[in-house]
Amino acid sequence: MKMKALSIIFLVAISAFTFAQESVPAINYTLPKNDVHYLRVKDWIEDNIDADYHHPSSATIEAFRDIKYGVRIHWGLYSITAQGGESWSFLTLSNEEKQAYQELYKTWNPTGFNAEEWMKLFSENGIKMFAITTMHHEGFSMFDTKARVKKRVNWIAPGGPVMEDCDLAYSIMETPFHRDVIKELCDAAHKYGLKIDLYYSHPDWYNSDFRPYNYHPLQIPDVKEHPELYGNVVRENTPYVMVPDPTPAEEARMMDYHREQLTQLLTNYGKIDMICLDQWLGKKVWPQMRQEMKDLRKIQPEVMFRARGIGNYGDYYTPEGFIPGSQENTDMPWFVIYPYGKSFSYVKNDDFKGVVWIVNSLTDIVAKGGNFMLGIGPDANGRFDPLVIQAIKETGAWLKVNGESIYATRPREGDLWKEGDTIRYTRTKDKQTIYAISRGWPGQRVKLKTVEPKKGSEIYMLGWAKPLDWTYNKETGLEILLPTVLQDESKRPCKMAWSFRIEVLN
Repeated sequence: MKMKALSIIFLVAISAFTFAQESVPAINYTLPKNDVHYLRVKDWIEDNIDADYHHPSSATIEAFRDIKYGVRIHWGLYSITAQGGESWSFLTLSNEEKQAYQELYKTWNPTGFNAEEWMKLFSENGIKMFAITTMHHEGFSMFDTKARVKKRVNWIAPGGPVMEDCDLAYSIMETPFHRDVIKELCDAAHKYGLKIDLYYSHPDWYNSDFRPYNYHPLQIPDVKEHPELYGNVVRENTPYVMVPDPTPAEEARMMDYHREQLTQLLTNYGKIDMICLDQWLGKKVWPQMRQEMKDLRKIQPEVMFRARGIGNYGDYYTPEGFIPGSQENTDMPWFVIYPYGKSFSYVKNDDFKGVVWIVNSLTDIVAKGGNFMLGIGPDANGRFDPLVIQAIKETGAWLKVNGESIYATRPREGDLWKEGDTIRYTRTKDKQTIYAISRGWPGQRVKLKTVEPKKGSEIYMLGWAKPLDWTYNKETGLEILLPTVLQDESKRPCKMAWSFRIEVLN
């Protein structure tokens, strides 16, 4: 009898698992045709991916869609100059300034950095994941990489900039700090249960082997004849130096370096949830890149790759610095990345957008089916601006009240994600509950035209324990009455964006 009972339990469990799997629709991994980074690579990366390449499981995609709110941290040598713009400013520097920038690693010593403090702050305030720059375009590695740079530029050599042989990691382990901050952050994130997204730049402006790919300050004669081979775009008003074409050996060394670094990131830091690839290389090395992605997938099969530089081989994509105007025209999961200040990286006395902007952005993005990554950057000492910390805590306070309407929700179908400028909708996965989020105080009543409550059900404002009176008419819609006590701002459960839980017929 015991064996029979166990068999029944086992079959029920299998059936439930199968049902759960089947209830999740299949993903069509196709980037939007107007995505900027898709347009950069569409001429050489095939839309139809190879049959032997596999995206993560549906359970992983569901967990990704559940995140909703995270932070994107840009931190590197550019944090010392505090000019903003991450390492992009490197391209416009004079030769003397470029050389000085490359030497900044010898002064890197962020003694104020504390991974535990960062993760504790995030976890206590509703942040479910973080992304961190392991290497930005200027090529400085923020982790203990074993890959070695063999050729770089001497920008102030007699007679002009020249490529010279070298042998160094150009990493944080060669600085006075001499600590692997990526390991410390990953260890702390695992402790606090945050998902991890490791940013990695395809191009590398320090390593001369990467010439001339993607805005590299070293350009070659062949670019003029075959720019598509190198995915090449030379930015206007950006100086560059003409140098010889890379040899086959240098090109092979470039791809080995790229592969070795990403392999280390997926091998040395435990479970990694996302790899945030950035920019692209080019047609000439796409076959090697394609094979590299297949091999990296085998290391951590459930890791999600940002689609930049790999087209539809990617698992998610990121509208950056803007919020799509409506639900996206693709099944591919997405994460809006938007800086809180003028720049993703630290700027002294930055002009921040404010907590209301964070909450309004979050509710708008989640209503459309996306996730939101708030872009912030610590200073050279590893400390966040006090105003950033304050904003994180105030947003966290809002989420403690309203998180039910955000986390693990899904968008309503079609254009039903909003009503006017102020109402944003989310729903539970079973479609039995709708949340109406009013991004301004509605006054004495909330009027909703597209929601029909379940007969006899109760409607609540999140954070307010008592049910609210309501009426429904098919012609005029739903009207929720708000008690007089809530007209006093000090009595409301939060300071902005009030959420209403409404049971509906599925």
